[in-house]
Amino acid sequence: MEINEIIKPENLVYGKPRLMNENPMHYCPGCSHGVIHKLIAEVIAEMGMEDKTIGISPVGCAVFAYNYLDIDWIEAAHGRAPAIATAVKRLNPGKMVFTYQGDGDLAAIGTAETIHAANRGENIVIVFVNNAIYGMTGGQMAPTTLEGMPTATCPYGRNIALNGYPLKIGDLLAQLEGTCLVTRQSVHTAAAVRKAKKMLRKLDGRQRHFDCRIRFHLLVRLENDT
Repeated sequence: MEINEIIKPENLVYGKPRLMNENPMHYCPGCSHGVIHKLIAEVIAEMGMEDKTIGISPVGCAVFAYNYLDIDWIEAAHGRAPAIATAVKRLNPGKMVFTYQGDGDLAAIGTAETIHAANRGENIVIVFVNNAIYGMTGGQMAPTTLEGMPTATCPYGRNIALNGYPLKIGDLLAQLEGTCLVTRQSVHTAAAVRKAKKMLRKLDGRQRHFDCRIRFHLLVRLENDT
């Protein structure tokens, strides 16, 4: 059998999402940003929303997300992505608006913006990529760093007596009346990736079809129950 007989559309097993470009990613191996980018690109394309989607990326590892996903992006100041997303969605109610934030951004300097956007019930999606560490600045302890987890600034592990408890963002936001759906997902196995995509589709689908009611959605990527 010749190679041209094998390479046919009907034999395709997997292909790169068409909304992802050819730029090499700058992320550290194992951080899972690449997987999550792929899921977002697939969901947006499958929903036919590429021309109606606006992503908001703040300071941190996610700051270069516009290099990888071929949709409209707005850069936000550190931690202010939910505030920018609120304005964008209110001015463009027909758009699908989401933020893409890490734990150093959302759970630290951006905690106030996140909580108040959730409490107001803003009709946006927040993709929270929680690796429990400051990745871009050298691996320092983050608000979500787990107890006993070593980092550059707590090499012997997070000490509750000294550093306090990990901030449970998902549990915190789930208590607010303005939230519509808060879900924890992980992407460390093939099964988990499929489940995460299903939940991401549900989040984006709710925003798309229920614009008449302002709500807030959150996707939390965690491999540990924090």
